[in-house]
Amino acid sequence: MNDLITSIKTAYPKLALKPSDTFYWSPQSKEIHYKKKARGKIDQWSLLHEVGHALLDHRDYDSDFMLVRLEIEAWQKARELATVFGIHISEDHIEECLDTYRDWLDKRSICPNCSTKSIQQSDFTHYRCFNCHMSWRVTKSRFCRTYRMSDNSMESKTIFI
Repeated sequence: MNDLITSIKTAYPKLALKPSDTFYWSPQSKEIHYKKKARGKIDQWSLLHEVGHALLDHRDYDSDFMLVRLEIEAWQKARELATVFGIHISEDHIEECLDTYRDWLDKRSICPNCSTKSIQQSDFTHYRCFNCHMSWRVTKSRFCRTYRMSDNSMESKTIFI
């Protein structure tokens, strides 16, 4: 892993890499965070994915769909970087990672009243059902589990997904 970090720093000297507890790209600080104790190939793939976000200058997203699109783009860039650095990324791993976002999006988009899938409205946290016209809100966080808040009214619900 140290060799890959050195190679990335050499190839992209303007990128800031910082040891952390997990892998992530921070558009605010313009830093790529990587696990201090990273060792295996999955950690290498995760680092290349975060470098992909950085090189693509990914910033905040304004919709659930946009987040999924940014993740797909970062994995595509990671594939390109892997070729440059002589690493093979498992397509199964990439699809498993993307599936977590697809599953997250799917759960958020299901109407709590009639189970029809809908799309996000202009407000980032707002969905409205095409079928029964129910409105519901979801948390902006992509790390939350599903919670359904009980509400006597079927007009609106808050759902943390």
